Amino acid sequence: MVLHSVPTPPKVLVVEDEMLLRMCAVDIVEDAGFTPIEAVNADEALAILESRSDVDLLFTDIQMPGSMDGLKLAHAVHERWPSIKIILVSGKLTPTDSERPTDSRFFGKPLEVKQMIAEIREMIGHGALKLVPADISGLIAWAGPVETQSHRAPRTSNGYASNEFLTAENDSLRLLLEQAGIDAEVLLAQAGIDAKEREAADKLQKLILEELHHRIKNTLATVTAIASQSLRTATNIEEGQHAIEGRLIALGRAHDLLLQARWANADLANTIRGATEPYDSEGGGRFSISGPDIKVTSGAVIALAMTLNELCTNTTKFGALSVPGGSIDIAWKVDEGKQRLQMMWSEKGGPSVSAPSRQSFGTRLIGSLGQQLKGQVKLAYDPTGFVYALDVPMTSLVAAA
Repeated sequence: MVLHSVPTPPKVLVVEDEMLLRMCAVDIVEDAGFTPIEAVNADEALAILESRSDVDLLFTDIQMPGSMDGLKLAHAVHERWPSIKIILVSGKLTPTDSERPTDSRFFGKPLEVKQMIAEIREMIGHGALKLVPADISGLIAWAGPVETQSHRAPRTSNGYASNEFLTAENDSLRLLLEQAGIDAEVLLAQAGIDAKEREAADKLQKLILEELHHRIKNTLATVTAIASQSLRTATNIEEGQHAIEGRLIALGRAHDLLLQARWANADLANTIRGATEPYDSEGGGRFSISGPDIKVTSGAVIALAMTLNELCTNTTKFGALSVPGGSIDIAWKVDEGKQRLQMMWSEKGGPSVSAPSRQSFGTRLIGSLGQQLKGQVKLAYDPTGFVYALDVPMTSLVAAA
């Protein structure tokens, strides 16, 4: 008897610093039939590549914090591991052919799932085919339809918008930007600013508009990721709708907090209170929150707020807040010697809990916070109540001086 070994699916290294967008990219890779490997930045990606030799494709965002961006990472990978295929994506930059590694491909965000699956399969094969339910597959996108350097994928009657619609949308955006320029010029003239100052102001305005445009696209990408992930694991439309609403509200609260802090470092205690307050039964004092003052970077604020929202949602359904006498203790401390933050979410007085039978989006999101902040997450379903422990380096939370 001859035994035939089952071929191992190709490996795809996904590099994306935004937690929700990385989760969506991982789903794209899995739906294509391949095995994803996750990295938050270029340094982590290089460490992974140096430790293994089975990566077939690099799928990386260009804008990332760390010692190098995705474009520099792509060149480093192409130079050291020329057999690895490369896909670059970005919502801000559009590198030319000469700026990209040879034979690499670039796609502008927003991306569309079916197109990306086809591109990945074309580059490294078909993998182990995985079917997505037809009723929601058209809704699942990593920030929407694809845009490449040379073309924009048209939408047809099966759910994709027409070229005319996209053209009109771009015209509207261009008119808004032009109007913003006109308004700025009028204000500057009224203020009596001279030509030299006006030139500097024009450059500043251009920079601000570009950054605003980039942030809007990132926010839309995050919103689309929330919608697609919520629908992907929902058991019915109503459950998906409620999940989307709750997560978008949590995202909005996080943005409100960041706006108050001028999109800089927000207070950790305020972040936690902002996320838990809507679940505190009209100020019933069911949350105990304690810990030292820590200013947290904007990326960590959003990741923490979204994770806390999932913890709050779960406890109102299955945990301590699902019964009148339950309570939750949230405490954190800093290990000064190791320079690490240790935060604990402990539920008391609730029903007996057990590990979930399926890996929902919420469960994945809760577990992903550790990787996002380069630390560890531990979940314990104790007889006395659910416990969530987060242990991360302070450098992942606090901006460098």
